[in-house]
Amino acid sequence: MARIELDSSVVYDVIIIGGGPAAINAALYAHRKGLKTGIICKDFGGHVKDTVNIENYLGFMKIDGYDLIEKFKEQIMQFDCYVKEYAEVTGIKKNDLIKITTDDDMVYTYRTAIIATGSKHRTLNIPGELEFFARGLSYCAICDGPLFRGKDVVIAGGGNSAVGAAIDLSKICRKIMIVHRSQFRADQVLLDRMAKCPNIVIYLEHQILEVSGSDFVENISVLDKKTKTQRTIKTDALFIEIGLVPNSSFAKDTVDINEFGEIIIDETCATSVPGIFAAGDVTTSPFKQIVIASSEGSIAALSANEYLNRKRS
Repeated sequence: MARIELDSSVVYDVIIIGGGPAAINAALYAHRKGLKTGIICKDFGGHVKDTVNIENYLGFMKIDGYDLIEKFKEQIMQFDCYVKEYAEVTGIKKNDLIKITTDDDMVYTYRTAIIATGSKHRTLNIPGELEFFARGLSYCAICDGPLFRGKDVVIAGGGNSAVGAAIDLSKICRKIMIVHRSQFRADQVLLDRMAKCPNIVIYLEHQILEVSGSDFVENISVLDKKTKTQRTIKTDALFIEIGLVPNSSFAKDTVDINEFGEIIIDETCATSVPGIFAAGDVTTSPFKQIVIASSEGSIAALSANEYLNRKRS
């Protein structure tokens, strides 16, 4: 990518906010359509660059997230790309044109915008969580569960994502232990399905205090909130499935957002505001996967191009 510094005096065709798979693929498609394209991001990669052993992205039997992002970036190096990296968008407003403000008080002007800022994982904030990330501790059971085939694993959480993950892993893992600090919040249909899985063990009213091990996760310490006693549970992995927080706060006063903080989009990735599109994990798209975010990036870029064509005709 021929990196050119974003210029606040230029009106660009499209601004892409974010640096993950949705954003990068949006940039690729926007460039192929001949759109003058800008990117504003904290960095390139998002969650993907911290993911190890991706085995569910077409074309690669196994690849680290960092390497996959580097390949994504190589794909768009053939184009001139106007980039503002290590910056955070603090506001977006639409009149005739779209105004973007960043955390250094700069203002940029665009004809269309694609919000692809992703989300951040809710964390347990316990000792060992940071140390063992990607060393047996993961925030995506669907992504990393197959790495622990035939092993014993713990899933933290009591909502639909945690119960759904337990059901999926019950087909490949030896034992799945769900640990949740209160009662289940998952839909009854999922709880009924989970009840038919004999290798799932449930610990409700248990709070995870610490994750420990040598090089990789080996144990978690939990508190039984009813008896006020502590115990150690041996495990090969800890999957934290307690939800995501979409990175959408800067847009909440501009586009429609649901009760979970997700930007509401239609099948064309259009938001409630004409000319503003969104893609990937920051949206209401139900499945948060690399391949889905990437495809939504292309949809958003093609939709932005069609919007501009209609405006010009």
